Amino acid sequence: MLALSLTLALAASTPPASAVLETPPASGSRDARDVLLRREVGQVALAQFTKFDPLWHPDQRDCAGLIRFAYRSAYKRFFPERLARPLWLDVQGQPSEFADAETLLTRSFVPLGRDEATREALRTGDLVAFRQEQDSGPVFHLMMVVRPEDKAHAPARVVYHPGEKGAAVRTGVLHRLATEAPIEWRPVPQNTAFLGFFRFKEWMQ
Repeated sequence: MLALSLTLALAASTPPASAVLETPPASGSRDARDVLLRREVGQVALAQFTKFDPLWHPDQRDCAGLIRFAYRSAYKRFFPERLARPLWLDVQGQPSEFADAETLLTRSFVPLGRDEATREALRTGDLVAFRQEQDSGPVFHLMMVVRPEDKAHAPARVVYHPGEKGAAVRTGVLHRLATEAPIEWRPVPQNTAFLGFFRFKEWMQ
C-alpha cells in the first residue's frame, strides 16, 4: 500500500553523492563526532537503496529496521564504545537492541515540530513519522531524512523501507513528498496522519 501510494511522488532515482556530505568541525570535538555519525547514518541508509547489506538481517527489513541498522552501523564505525549498551529503549524505558517504529518515536527520539520551518531545519538522521489507521489497528511508518549541510549541494531526501517483506528500499526528494504525495503521506500540518519530525535524543544534548 505504501509503495503504491508513493510511487508517483517519490520516483526511484539514484541520489547524488553530495546528498549526505557534511564538513566536520575540528577533529576530536563532540560536534565533529556527531557530524561523522550523521553522515555515516545517511550513507548506510542510502546504500540499502542500491543493494542490501548482508549484515542487515532479512527479518529486520522494515522501516524501523532501516533506522536501527543505519544508526548501529554508524556508531560501530565512529563511536563503538557507545554500543557497550543498546542504543534504543523498549516500551518500559529499558535499554534494548530492538524497538519497533512506535517505540523508537516515543522512547528514543524527540519531536521537533510539524511545520515548514521545522522541515527546512532538518538534518541527516532525523525522521519523518506517520500513523496510518488500518482495519487491524494503527500502523506507524518512519522515513529518514538525508540532507547536506550546504543546501546548495542537493535537496533534502527521504529514504525508507515500505515494510512489505521482500520490498526494496526507496528514496525521493522531501519537498516532493510534501507537495505531490497523496495527502495521507504528506509531511504537512493539514495531514492528521503526519506525526511530525523527530530527532535522536542523544543528538539533542
